[in-house]
Amino acid sequence: MRGTAWLLAAMIFFTAGGAAAQEEKLGRVRFKTSCTAAAQKEFDRALALLHSFAFPETVEAFSAIPQTDPKCAIAWWGVAASLRPDPFVGPWPDAVQKQALEAVAQGEAAGAKSAREKDWLAAIKVLYRDFDRVDQDTRSRNYEKAMAALARKYPEDVEARVFHALALNEIFDGKDTRPITLAIKSLQPLERRYADHPGVLHYLIRSFELAQATTQVTKKALPYATRYARIAPAAPHAHQMSSHIYSMLGMWKETVAANLAAVRVAAEFAERHQLDGALADVPRAYDALVYAHLQLGQDASALAALHQAAKVSKVLGPLPAAQAALAAAAARYALERQDWKAAAKLAVHQGYAVAETVSRFARALGAARSGDVAAARGEIDKLRAIRAGFDGRRQVYWTEQTETTILASQAWLEQAQGSRREAHKLMRAAADLEEASARNTMLENRLYPMRELLGDLLREQGDPGAALTEYDAVLKTVPNRLRSYYGAAKSAEAIGEKKKAATFFAQLAKLTQDADGNRPELIELKAKTP
Repeated sequence: MRGTAWLLAAMIFFTAGGAAAQEEKLGRVRFKTSCTAAAQKEFDRALALLHSFAFPETVEAFSAIPQTDPKCAIAWWGVAASLRPDPFVGPWPDAVQKQALEAVAQGEAAGAKSAREKDWLAAIKVLYRDFDRVDQDTRSRNYEKAMAALARKYPEDVEARVFHALALNEIFDGKDTRPITLAIKSLQPLERRYADHPGVLHYLIRSFELAQATTQVTKKALPYATRYARIAPAAPHAHQMSSHIYSMLGMWKETVAANLAAVRVAAEFAERHQLDGALADVPRAYDALVYAHLQLGQDASALAALHQAAKVSKVLGPLPAAQAALAAAAARYALERQDWKAAAKLAVHQGYAVAETVSRFARALGAARSGDVAAARGEIDKLRAIRAGFDGRRQVYWTEQTETTILASQAWLEQAQGSRREAHKLMRAAADLEEASARNTMLENRLYPMRELLGDLLREQGDPGAALTEYDAVLKTVPNRLRSYYGAAKSAEAIGEKKKAATFFAQLAKLTQDADGNRPELIELKAKTP
């Protein structure tokens, strides 16, 4: 058996006895093939798994179909599509892309029985062809065009429209929102007709997540988030993905419940399919649990989730997202609790630049805010080296994100050295730069709102009125953040706005009514509460 004992240990989060293993309910897909009835049944299951990013079982499921029906050429399309564990996490290794092209070649050799199936194979081939000479962004754009043509040629092909919407998500550059708008416009009518389709719901959630300019936009995704987990309860990603919307709306209790379900279902999934390792949803779920518990003031529960995350030793792709999540969980626990000395000494997650950026930023901020100027400078130099690496590989988004962490770290270093004006300038630049960029789906939540850090800086500089403006802005885009409520309450109190202060303290009390931590904010709140 390839099952892992540590995954079952995740059940500590549940009451004794736990939940019975889910029957494999994955939602309903609609891809008519020319294969035998038995192969069609296998294809439907494999496709439902694919829409919920259930790697590596997706590859296993599609690869098994030709054993049932050797002439089921379209099964090889499924193998090629499944070899990328998460379309949003790249670049994919050359070996994987070579394997995908070989799968397409096997499909072509098997001889698709319909022109439509030949066209599906041709479209996926565009995504991988010339991978050794053409960059992934260019190939992704070409693939989107191929899927658009496929959807136009076969207007009644539901899956063509669904996969085209996913391709539109994949080419989103964080700036031009037209692909996301088109994806939503295409998927919403499908959702009204096919409310049990896992891909339609999943990609609607993704689209709204990427388009998250305001809380009002995100709220539109809430019905899809709640339904996705209900129609595909056996898919771990259906639970974890739904929690993205809950956390963006500050629905922390729902976030906790969804991610506990993701961990439980992942354990059941791994046991059922005898997997030797953890699904990538597991570390991502633990990161989301740490963050949500910290917002509720439940530090002991956050620490328990962090300890469970630390036990994850082997992840079944996509490894980069898992590494980033594990780095973020550790950093959040120190930063949210303002434990600067612990932040400065965090272990560095090396081997993947995004994960290392997370660790280095937490260390730089921790060192600067605990007075270790030399250590802060050293971490900032390392962040600059990471930024140069991203820039050299033309990864514009991550270059910008790393620049944001450098600006913020420099701001607090300047503050530690008494350069108040420069600190303010740098911290405001970090906040503005972060808000000008889209949030990447690599992490369910950004590590720490830069505008909240700006509010903290302004409070420390003795300008509570300006700080209150910043905290107010944070709470409009990142609702129900413990530290923003506290900062807003203290700022309002400092400028004599007693009614506002009381309102913010009341909101903080409601948020943390089940808190178990002993942070200064919670101790102060308890003293104020009758």
